[in-house]
Amino acid sequence: MIDLAPLCAPHGLMPMGALHENGRTIALIGADTGFWEAFSDSAEALDGGPDPIDRWSTRVIPELARGAGADGHEFPFGGPPFAPYISWAKATREAFSSPTGMLVHTRAGLMISYRGALIWDRELPLAPPASPSPCDPCARPCETACPVGALSPDHFYDVPRCKAHLATPEGAECLNGCLVRRACPISQSFDRPQAQSAHHMRYFIGEMS
Repeated sequence: MIDLAPLCAPHGLMPMGALHENGRTIALIGADTGFWEAFSDSAEALDGGPDPIDRWSTRVIPELARGAGADGHEFPFGGPPFAPYISWAKATREAFSSPTGMLVHTRAGLMISYRGALIWDRELPLAPPASPSPCDPCARPCETACPVGALSPDHFYDVPRCKAHLATPEGAECLNGCLVRRACPISQSFDRPQAQSAHHMRYFIGEMS
């Protein structure tokens, strides 16, 4: 497999696993710890327009595809239809279902954020799977981290309950980043900036277009 890390690093991105599908090779690209710094200085972050991270991705991911000699690319947004990122992620064996149902990545933990995929119309050699699920040896603090139980092993993500909590004074701390995601030990070592997590939360509750 082509070493994509040097191409990704200047943009604050990293390769997050690859897979074969129907004779193609698909490499997933996501936010690394330096993403927010790289993005914050971009034209998309500063022009006041809508969906700045998605617009940034539509500029940068094709650049990476050309640099890597890929035949195409896909984004996790812009549908329907949407590319099957969840099944792709699991097929890489670098991402797994966490106890709360969210994807957990072997390096990013629950701070997993895919920005695009590079696609070759042939099967390239793949690296061996990174490891078993990081949740297997974990004490799983994520299971009880949500103060209102919106994310729990007992049921699917209760989005209305989550948003209702965020609208109260008691939900103020969650606006700095989902407590479930922050409880994951791998997320903590990944060290995503709080400003980035807060940005995503504002999008989630609809404060930003």
